[in-house]
Amino acid sequence: MPVNSTDNLSLTELLVRARGNDPHQLDALFAQCRNFLSILARAQVESWLRAKVDASDLVQQTLLEAYRDFHKFRGNTEGEWLAWLRQILTHNAANFVRHYHGTAKRQLHREVSLGLPGNDSNGPPVPQPADTGESPSQLLMRKEREWQIAEALAQLSPDHREVILLRNLERLPFDEVAARMNRTRPAAQMLWMRAIQKLQELLAPQDSGGGTS
Repeated sequence: MPVNSTDNLSLTELLVRARGNDPHQLDALFAQCRNFLSILARAQVESWLRAKVDASDLVQQTLLEAYRDFHKFRGNTEGEWLAWLRQILTHNAANFVRHYHGTAKRQLHREVSLGLPGNDSNGPPVPQPADTGESPSQLLMRKEREWQIAEALAQLSPDHREVILLRNLERLPFDEVAARMNRTRPAAQMLWMRAIQKLQELLAPQDSGGGTS
């Protein structure tokens, strides 16, 4: 089976190729963005809505609209492209909310980044991974790295990925994270610490200049 020649291309390079009217290159661009959109959709579709809306439905709708309207995108950089996708996804999430909950006021238009502070105010301090120069919050909140972080999250084990999504994206206290994952609070905290550590290891080659931008 031939090696996919687009695997090692940056989003900016894929974007340039996709504009050459080659449908295969356009498909490759969108395939590279699915993990990013999946993470954002998970953050947008809060638990009260998840019973009625699956995050994958939100991703699929966003990909369909972005594919249809690709000719309208005027940016040239990775950041502009991801911002454009984010805007479409946020708009679709708001439509889902209006459809299922009428005029209920929700904060779906806020900027959703890949993480928030790791400690609860109503519990003991959470043990932190070994210092690598960035706290878990800083590691996940840097918007210019969101695509790389989404790709790294996709490489984690299901439990490691889930604990980060619950803790850093859904902003749940550790008591609720533990209940969702059928663990004790200390076990959930330890799982989160190990998951963040593994995520840092996956991102380390990019921090040293070994990854694509």
